[in-house]
Amino acid sequence: MSRIGKKPVEMPKGVSATLSGQTIEVKGPKGTRSFTATDDVTVALDGSTVTVTPRGTSKRARQQWGMVRSMIENLAIGVSTGFKKELEIQGVGYRAAMQGNVLKLSLGYSHEVNFEAPAGVTIATPKQTEITIEGIDQQLVGQVAANIREWRRPEPYKGKGIRYKGEFIFRKEGKKK
Repeated sequence: MSRIGKKPVEMPKGVSATLSGQTIEVKGPKGTRSFTATDDVTVALDGSTVTVTPRGTSKRARQQWGMVRSMIENLAIGVSTGFKKELEIQGVGYRAAMQGNVLKLSLGYSHEVNFEAPAGVTIATPKQTEITIEGIDQQLVGQVAANIREWRRPEPYKGKGIRYKGEFIFRKEGKKK
């Protein structure tokens, strides 16, 4: 039994859901998102509550049960409050700035790195060493944050690079004479 799949998904205030076949569409103050569930599960809508049940006892049906329920919950959270990832930049001369839709990163390379924000994601730089990524799609927000972090991952000796806010970097001791 899936502990996650058993729980019904309550739609937050101001969020409405419509079901057509296996596709659920969720509308809220921040936008509209939809998700199509596989045929291994049954999705039912009762007012503002969505329940997911598996069709059969196969391994795939049980796997999809919890996953589909989590995806529907993420749709509801995304259109009501949205998702946010924060990145920190550490290193001498490392900084970030937004120019229109393009994030300009100075990361110690001989050139500036230009990262264009995809549609559905808002990137902001409250400080030169902080980057905030917001959007209604959790997967897209996380992927954009990972792509930005990939330009200069934190290294273990001095800790320089782009890291998630609050991320712990295991530090190594350098060479000894």
